[in-house]
Amino acid sequence: MAPFLVFWLAVCLSGTWAVDRGNFKTCDQSAFCKRQRALKHGESPYRALLETMELTNTRLTLQLINDNNKVRLLLELYRLQGNMTRVKINELKPLKPRYEVPDVLIREPPTEPLSLLSQDENGVVLSLGAESQRVILSARPFRLDIMEGSDVVMSLNSRGLLAFEHLRMRKDTFSYKVTSTVASVWDNIKRVFSSSQADPEAEKKDEADPANQAEAAKEEEEKVEDGMWEETFKSHTDGKPNGPSAVSLDFSLPGVEHVYGIPEHADTLRLKTTDNGDPYRLYNLDVFQYELYNPMALYGAVPVMLAHNAQRTTGIFWLNAAETWVDISSNTAGKTVFGKMLDYVQGSSETPQTDVRWISESGIIDVFIMLGPTPKDVFSQYASLTGTQAFPPLSALAYHQCRWNYNDQEDVQSVDAGFDKHDIPYDFIWLDIEHTDGKRYFTWDPHKFATPKEMLQGLQDKKRKMVAIVDPHIKVDSNYKIHTEIQSRGFYIKNKDGGDYEGWCWPGSAGYPDFTRADMRTWWASMFAYDQYEGSMENLYTWNDMNEPSVFNGPEVTMHKDAMHGAWEHRDVHNMYGFYVQMATAEGLIQRSGGVERPFVLTRAFFAGSQRYGAVWTGDNAAEWDHLKISIPMCLSLGLVGISFCGADVGGFFKSPNTELLVRWYQTGAYQPFFRAHAHLDTPRREPWLFGPENTALIRDAVRQRYTLLPYWYQQFYNTKKTGDPVMRPLWVEYPQDPATFALDDEFLIGRDLLVHPVTEEGARGVTAYLPGKDEVWFDVQTFQKHNGAQNLYVPVTMSSIPVFQRGGSIIPRKLRVRRSSTCMEHDPYTLYVALNPQRTAQGELYVDDGHTFNFEKKEFIHRRLSFANNVLSSVNLAPDSQFSTSSWVERILILGASKPSKVTLKTADGHESQLEFDFDASMSVLTLRKPGMNAGVDWTVMLQ
Repeated sequence: MAPFLVFWLAVCLSGTWAVDRGNFKTCDQSAFCKRQRALKHGESPYRALLETMELTNTRLTLQLINDNNKVRLLLELYRLQGNMTRVKINELKPLKPRYEVPDVLIREPPTEPLSLLSQDENGVVLSLGAESQRVILSARPFRLDIMEGSDVVMSLNSRGLLAFEHLRMRKDTFSYKVTSTVASVWDNIKRVFSSSQADPEAEKKDEADPANQAEAAKEEEEKVEDGMWEETFKSHTDGKPNGPSAVSLDFSLPGVEHVYGIPEHADTLRLKTTDNGDPYRLYNLDVFQYELYNPMALYGAVPVMLAHNAQRTTGIFWLNAAETWVDISSNTAGKTVFGKMLDYVQGSSETPQTDVRWISESGIIDVFIMLGPTPKDVFSQYASLTGTQAFPPLSALAYHQCRWNYNDQEDVQSVDAGFDKHDIPYDFIWLDIEHTDGKRYFTWDPHKFATPKEMLQGLQDKKRKMVAIVDPHIKVDSNYKIHTEIQSRGFYIKNKDGGDYEGWCWPGSAGYPDFTRADMRTWWASMFAYDQYEGSMENLYTWNDMNEPSVFNGPEVTMHKDAMHGAWEHRDVHNMYGFYVQMATAEGLIQRSGGVERPFVLTRAFFAGSQRYGAVWTGDNAAEWDHLKISIPMCLSLGLVGISFCGADVGGFFKSPNTELLVRWYQTGAYQPFFRAHAHLDTPRREPWLFGPENTALIRDAVRQRYTLLPYWYQQFYNTKKTGDPVMRPLWVEYPQDPATFALDDEFLIGRDLLVHPVTEEGARGVTAYLPGKDEVWFDVQTFQKHNGAQNLYVPVTMSSIPVFQRGGSIIPRKLRVRRSSTCMEHDPYTLYVALNPQRTAQGELYVDDGHTFNFEKKEFIHRRLSFANNVLSSVNLAPDSQFSTSSWVERILILGASKPSKVTLKTADGHESQLEFDFDASMSVLTLRKPGMNAGVDWTVMLQ
């Protein structure tokens, strides 16, 4: 093994190492970021040439000119269906095409007509459909303001930070010298023949003249700065054949103090201002043992930001896959509550405002402005652009057991038996890189995993499943079929000299398939066929790790930016690499079943649109209390930008948790969407039964709580598939006018109806949970005690406590007969928890399908509305045109906040009536209806008299 790889492995296997910040760039070390950040506010050189404006039924176009260098840009403005506006800016005549992101949008967004309301020499006013909504385009300097009535909703280039580095030829090249000479000769000819009378029209033509543009460009290029044509970081040099190509634009958000999104960062839910430090960075990187509460880049990048105040929610989607930095400033940042009160008392008229600036290394400006006005409108708008969360198999929402690595088939069998022995359910057991034959993916170690089908069949017999890792770095080995196929087909990414790009990763020397190519993705998908992936079966699913891509000996532990994907540099596409890997893998799992079975694919790297292909996790965290805490805002941030299927390694990947931390992490993870325990190769084993009977019982209880709630989790994922609403969501999404919720990130909602405040402090004896809703009530799910909303409630806790509350006005179905796996519970009965609001009403849903195929798309499901009003509980079909049946029935109904009835009558769809037995707990106002016995998929009514 090469010395470098030995060193890198030594680093990885040492539990005491933390992130080496020196391996990753700051803005000052990233030439384009430093250049752009040096621009002064309010000195925009860009103006709109109104005489070039063209308005069609679908778009407005006009040219912008940079008065410093006379380079022209083309602005395109679209009004999109669903209350969105799209702004594109590109060079009018680029030296060569600039990269525009493909494959992320699910379709070309449908447009609506723009109409011209007024125009003069200073600008134009356009209608956005609704009478009060319009766009004001100012000419000098160029600026866009989106208005509603007299309010400015958002402004573009209001601070004058639009920047567009045009492509140019390098001064010391032969072609540049030829062009410069021609331009100079042409200039002299024109001087000879020009008249003494200045002609304004001729001046305009001169500006557009290619020779003049070349001359202007030449003048500008006298100001060559370090890093424009070549950049060195540590020992790595980035040759930049296209020169500087950065783009930047600022957005102002009047009235806004809270912005969210732009994952992935290990930081608070509410984004911080960046005036006194680095901007937030979006650049997918393999960050070893990442630090918390800073804006450093991590494994994934979703360039979407949400802005919220009590009146409106808006969103900005910056569609660019290159390295991106996001600066945030605010005129209220740093003001204390007292300072804000003083402003109020003194009549300060300063409106709160947040300013955001996006800076990307290459590509074009292509931005979607989502105008809400509600949080759920923004989710719907973003979903209409990039799609919704893939609907996972129900089993994927259950518990997953993983470590790096289970040693062999006997180890897998022993762990599997341990869960049964200790009566803890699980659905998936995972295999990391050591299961392969020498880190050759799609293979099995011939000694440790000699009969993989036998192992998989053993799991299948218990209705359990397995996930095996398939990473996108391919061992360079002439005897390895996957490598020789990719090489012979020319599918590897190339280095700048045209040879196959090679870097170091787990197998040693590795090639990196070019997943940006559709033919490469098609071939990769075909490798998951049962006759290609030897030893695989239908209960084997896939994990894509290291897909940032991770290159141990590359700059910032990733790929050189001047590597080539066909005509495009890696710098243009970097943040999409993991997106494409997961896309191709998910397609492979679908194809192997003939398009019948839903896939499950976990990815570490992601981009906008990754939600369509599976789950993500928060990467290589550590067994520390702060890492447990940060898992909440990290997953909340992902949910806000479409990626609902998120989780963190339970227990922490690095280091060893003490028993208290491990138990609290299980209790937290049981209420996060993706629930998987995982651990580093170098940590002691930590299966749930290894910490004494008391802790085993606490972990068992947390896992069982997850299993009882699987019907509710599944229904939430069906809902997000349809709407784009996050499954795990911040409180402000449901209580958008309550400022007390805007910065909360130590508690969250699952759907609308469950509020969870995990215990994330060591030695905690209580937590303070904020219960929202002025006229609402919340019920403790364990004690059924009722609490009023709009209060901070102190909740005493013991080691068995998971503070969870059900919203009054909701109905939640559970399955209380927990078995060894979710599939074993398929036909089990439901218990309905009906929590009444102060108006003594409640509503909920029940969704049932086969749990694993795409047949739900053919209307093969049950979707029912459960309602309680006027002392009548009923189940009504929400999908009368669907066809599906279930053998599950309703075995119990609990009504929280009830009064004692004299009798309870069940009426079924055929008109049959029967009396139901009931118990009433007067101390807690809980009515329990026993064995009503009706099928869960049919109409019925229960009447309380």
